[in-house]
This record gives sequence, structure tokens and C-alpha cells, in this order.
Amino acid sequence: MDLLKSFIITLFAVTAQISDAQTKAFKNDIKSVQVMANNDWLSPPVINLNSSDVINIGFDQLSHNYHRYTYRIEHCEADWTVSDQIFQSDYLNGLNDNTIDNYTNSINTIIDYTHYSLQIPNDKCSLKMSGNYRVSIFDDDNGGEKVLQAEFMVVEQIMNIGMNVTTNTDIDVNKAHQQLTAELNYGGINITNYEEEIRTVFMQNARHDNARKNLKPSIINNIGVKWTHNKNLIFTGDNEYRKYEILAVSHPTMGIDRISWDGHNYNAYPFIDELRKNYLFDEDANGYFLIRNSDNTEIDHTCEYVYVHYTFKSPEINLPVYVTGKWTTDSDSDSYLMKYDNETQSYHTTILQKQGYYSYQYMAQEPKGNMTFTPLENSFYQTENRYQAFVYYKGIGDRTWRLTGYRQTSFK
Repeated sequence: MDLLKSFIITLFAVTAQISDAQTKAFKNDIKSVQVMANNDWLSPPVINLNSSDVINIGFDQLSHNYHRYTYRIEHCEADWTVSDQIFQSDYLNGLNDNTIDNYTNSINTIIDYTHYSLQIPNDKCSLKMSGNYRVSIFDDDNGGEKVLQAEFMVVEQIMNIGMNVTTNTDIDVNKAHQQLTAELNYGGINITNYEEEIRTVFMQNARHDNARKNLKPSIINNIGVKWTHNKNLIFTGDNEYRKYEILAVSHPTMGIDRISWDGHNYNAYPFIDELRKNYLFDEDANGYFLIRNSDNTEIDHTCEYVYVHYTFKSPEINLPVYVTGKWTTDSDSDSYLMKYDNETQSYHTTILQKQGYYSYQYMAQEPKGNMTFTPLENSFYQTENRYQAFVYYKGIGDRTWRLTGYRQTSFK
């Protein structure tokens, strides 16, 4: 019994961390979850407080049966635990637990689905406070079961953040790594105890699994702090994300070798991915995805679902290997885990995905649960990566953490 319990806990740890997104579905029939700020699909979902910015949330449920979905908005602390020292009226104007009223059945698709969408703020509610937010969506037709959660951030730009990326790192020079230096200006806020009042998060390509949190600054003064020569701000450069695009089911498009019909479903076969021993620039989307088709009209409910067959030719390693990206949010996480075929000397998996553009990586999971790129392929200092910095502030006597600074910069 103890062994079984240990196995279940280990399995949960594996499946919980294959995605670098905190947005995730809890039901196998919930697909293609996407959270965007102002329909910008290439950046983290961050909007400015008291602005015209909006958060767009969309997802599919694989049937034409209407589900009465309701959503609850919660303010979260800097560590994403729900804020329990404030009232709903502190962070929300209007009502909570509203229904999702915008939905459309798919048209002329092999697999039936209904697309649901939600915008925040809307005519029923708006946000009053900066910080981390979680939207939980429940199925009222199934006992209020939670089917997915979507997470985003609201920033009030009080503090100024400067970031610089260099390949002249404290580990190597122009080889495999990139290093951040950063500077934070308090913007006039009087900080009396930095360690108690400030929380920071640095990310590469908006990945949560390798985020660097609450690093000790090298310089602290009354106007701000600096991080210089901090080895914890060294990231592997890795390699460019791989990509493909399924714009039509009648013929292959970018990155697709062939598309076939098996009598029941469409099957797409991206070109076999080979090990990349040298760096070659290839513009990508750093793990993000965009639903679209060749007509690029009414895409939310006219795109087909296709079984995508991934093949990665590589020697076998003694670690689980996954396909990862911002789109790997389904509860059916086993489909992202690849199986090794000794005969073809390659990893394989098949994933049900909606037509569109996808960028992805093959990554290995280490025993502690973190995802790593380098056991499979080389890491290159030239790789184009985006870096994000988030600064949270909680003054003495305040009841919650606000997001008072955000910055994104690119290394190209």
C-alpha cells in the first residue's frame, strides 16, 4: 500500500510539471485553453491596472452539448496562493460567479466541440487591484465540478525595472549560457525592509518550472537594488523552439510531412525531428501557439481537431521525455509523455490538437521534477530567448501583495 501511494504521488509530481504554464484543464474533454492579454498570443497574459487592457480566455469542450459554465475570480499572493486577508470587494468591482455566455458550436468538423470565451473586465465585473489572478471555471451541470483554471497578472507600473542579457557569463563566454543583470528602482515608494516588502520573479520564456525567485541583490540602497554577477540569474541558452503549422487538412503546410484520413479522424505527421548539434537561427514563438486555418475566419469554431504524430530521433536517455509548450495544459498529460522505440531509435507520441501554429520543445524530467533541455540536445548562447521580471510589493501593514513592476526583454 505504501509503495502504491508513493507511486501515485510520484506520478502526480511528473504530470503536474510537464507544462510550463500554470493555466491548466482538469477534464479530458477540455482542450485548446488559451489566455491572452489584448489578444497578444506571443507574450505572457499581463495587463495594466485602470487601463483599456483586457484578458481573453478561450477553450473548447469536445461536444455540442451546452454546459452551464461559471467562473470565479480570485486574487492571489506573490506565490500564487489565494489571498485570504482581503475581501472580494477589495479587488473586484461587480459580481463574481458569473456564467460564460459566449459560446459557439463547431461547424462542419469531424470532432464536435463547443468553443467558450470570456473577457475580463466585462459588463459584470472589473478589477480594482494589481497582483496575480486566478480564474476558476466550474461546470454547474455536473455538480459544480472545476474543469479548468486560467491565470494572469495585473500590474500597476510604479517601480521601474531594467534588464540586460549577456552571453559573457560567470560560467562561460559565448558557449551555452545567458546571464541577466537587473536593476530595480522603487519609484518613490519608501522601502524600509527589502526582504519583507519585496518579492521578485525572473523567467525565461515565461516558464514557471525554471523561474528564479526572491534572489538576494548584490546592491541595496534607499532608491532600489541591483543584481550583478548573480549565478542564479544564469540560464542555459537551449535551442530555438521547433514549430509547425496545420492550416488545412487537405494538404500539408509548414513543418508537416503529410496529412492522412484513417476513416475516422485526420492525422498529421510533422517531419521527423533530428538532434541538432549546431545552432541554426529559426524564428519561433518560444512555446506559444495560435489557433488558425487557411481561411483565418471564424477560427474558433471552424478549425478541425487533428491527431498529431510526433517523432524525435534520438538515443534513449534514462529520464522521461515530454513534448512541452504553452499549449500543453490538458489534463490528459500522459499524451505528452513520449515512448521510446528501439527499432527506429526514436521517441514517439500522438496528441489531439486543434488546427493552428504550434511551437514546442522536447524536454527531459529530472528526478526532482524540473524540466531540462540539455540531456537531449546542445545548448547555445545564440538562442533567441525572452526574459520577464515581476516585482511584487507588500508594505508594512498591507494585507496582500501587489504587482508593482513588470518588464520583458529579448535576447536576439
